[in-house]
Order: sequence, then structure tokens, then C-alpha cells
Amino acid sequence: MNLRVWNKQSNLRDLGRTFALAFIVCGILCCSSVAQGPIPNAPQPSAATSSFVSVTPTESPAQHRFWDKQNIALFSATAAINMADFAVTRSNLQSGGRELNPIVRVFGKSTAGLALNFAGETAGTIGVSYFLHKTGHHTLERFASTVDIGGSAVAVVYGLTHR
Repeated sequence: MNLRVWNKQSNLRDLGRTFALAFIVCGILCCSSVAQGPIPNAPQPSAATSSFVSVTPTESPAQHRFWDKQNIALFSATAAINMADFAVTRSNLQSGGRELNPIVRVFGKSTAGLALNFAGETAGTIGVSYFLHKTGHHTLERFASTVDIGGSAVAVVYGLTHR
């Protein structure tokens, strides 16, 4: 029986490492794309001597507002799944279970701390989405909520199946 529990915890650790790696890769890609721009003091080719064809970029698609219908739906789903994660985690902790996430474990000693953790997770997701929106990364803006929804959904399913 101990071997079976160890394998489940090991699989959960592997899943956590995969999510952490995905966040790191997304962070690196976001930072590198923000940093792109013209090279300072680089020689500019003149149109008369250049053998390359000059292409003007097409207009970017219309900017959407941050609080559009799709973001409202994503943030509502994020809040709902985080509330479900809070309820399942609290129930499991009160029935003698233990928190597997070391970050949440710090907050899991009280109901108020646990609620603060999940409220902070929701607010953090909205904050990351807003930052990505302001920097023009509209696909990643929506992806941040999707990743949070997916991670919390996995935690809820895991918590419900291991009662």
C-alpha cells in the first residue's frame, strides 16, 4: 500500500514539474518577445542600394478591450474552479488528509489562510492576464486563465478521487 501511495505522489510531483516547466517556458517567451525591437546604432539599408524587397507590415487586428465577454467568461471560470478547489481542499484537510502542494500547505493551516491562497491565485491570474494584455500578447493573455483553470481542475479531480 505504501508503494501505491508513493507512486501517486510521484506522478503528482511529475505533473507539478511539467506545469512549472511550462510556466518557465511561457515566461521566457514572453520576455524575449517584449524585448525585440530595432538594434541600436545599426546601419539602416537605403532603398536605392538594397536588393531586398521592402515589405510594409499589415495593420494589426483591432485591439480588444480587457474586460470583453471572453475574458469575463474566463475569469468567472477561473474564480469558480478556484472556489471548487478551495472547497475540496478544505474538506480533505478537515477529514485528516494532507496538502500535497508545498506552497498551499503553508496557507492550509486555517480556513482563512486557505481562502486567502485561492483568492490570491484568482487575483494573480487576472493580474498576469492584464499585464499580457497591456504588452500586446493577447493569445497568452487568455492562455494564462486557461492554464489556471486546467491546473485547478486537475487538483479538484485528484482531490475528489482520493478522499
